[in-house]
Amino acid sequence: MTTPLIVEPQGFSTLCEKIREVGIVAFDTEFVSEYTYRPELCLLQFAFGDEVAVVDPRELSNLSEWWEIMADPNVTVVVHGGQAEVRFCLEEGQKTPQNLIDIQLAEGLQSRSYPLGYEAIVNRRLNIRLSGKETRTDWRQRPLSERQIEYALEDVRHVVPIWMKQKKSLEKLDRMEWARSEFDRMIQDQSSDRARDPWTRLTGIYRLNKREFQIASLICAWRQSEADKSNRPLKRILRDDLIIELAKRQPRSNKELLETRDINRDGYRRYHQDLIDVINAGLDVPKTKLDPAPQPPLGDPAIDSQVLGQLLSLALSNRCAEANVARQIVGTAADLKHLIRWHLYGRDSESTPRLAEGWRSEICGDLLSNLIDGKISLRVVDPRAENPLRFEQWDSE
Repeated sequence: MTTPLIVEPQGFSTLCEKIREVGIVAFDTEFVSEYTYRPELCLLQFAFGDEVAVVDPRELSNLSEWWEIMADPNVTVVVHGGQAEVRFCLEEGQKTPQNLIDIQLAEGLQSRSYPLGYEAIVNRRLNIRLSGKETRTDWRQRPLSERQIEYALEDVRHVVPIWMKQKKSLEKLDRMEWARSEFDRMIQDQSSDRARDPWTRLTGIYRLNKREFQIASLICAWRQSEADKSNRPLKRILRDDLIIELAKRQPRSNKELLETRDINRDGYRRYHQDLIDVINAGLDVPKTKLDPAPQPPLGDPAIDSQVLGQLLSLALSNRCAEANVARQIVGTAADLKHLIRWHLYGRDSESTPRLAEGWRSEICGDLLSNLIDGKISLRVVDPRAENPLRFEQWDSE
């Protein structure tokens, strides 16, 4: 039995009507992001009730009916590792998902496995072994073979049944609120990431002085504008390390510009004059009007105790193992650093660490805070046990 691509507006509208009637749908996309600034959406796959469907966005230019469904709180959309799907909804649909479930996150909230691949979750939850994935497929090419379409459909066929099982176990563990908050956080993180200033993604930006930062931020803004206009990847316009280097060297002429290694590569030559113009604009800003050089979001790393961070990391890992929840979801090294600074150097309510809020605070907040305050002792209870450490309240008497 063949599964035709939906390429006509009427077929797409009928599909969306059916999804609304069922009220829950598995969703996945295939896309290519290596060659363009904006990822190329190549395929949309759906599974709902007993039906599966594939939509060709290269034939259907208007997908607004689907983005409206993603923004409808009455329809549950279930994904696996759905950051890309959220971004497509935010950017192409200009909508914010309202009732999104991510089975990868859900699995990490009831096991120590995160991020767990789709095939592994299918095997764990449904005891089904998938045959693999078309990882080398160029999804831009047409026509797609029946085999490629079947591979794409495998990515949604089992998603809703998996969620049904996960939902029962999350409810049994009383962790549904955890899951809902994490699904919402993923959407918020993607939305916030889109709003970040381009320069915040540069390695080395926090080591620049005010003038250098002015130039680097202007080059970043120019690069993003050029990438958006030409739909070429940012690094094909100009590499990150070259932005930092040019901000430091501050060449005013083509001759000075060419003294920078790698700037004379074929892909960069067309931008030489643009770069000189942007750098000169940064150099011409009066000293009194320069923006302050940014400080690292978590302050000076030298202030923080490396040993304290390692100790808290050990405690967090041990607590996550006891609670059977993935450490990677609960907190990162940056989250621990934020907690240390917030606890030791001032509790600013506007920047409350994730580890001190919500369900994270419930499972590890007191442990970590008391450990920082010296109220917790550590001992090895059984070196052969899966969780050999025990953190106990310290009795100073």
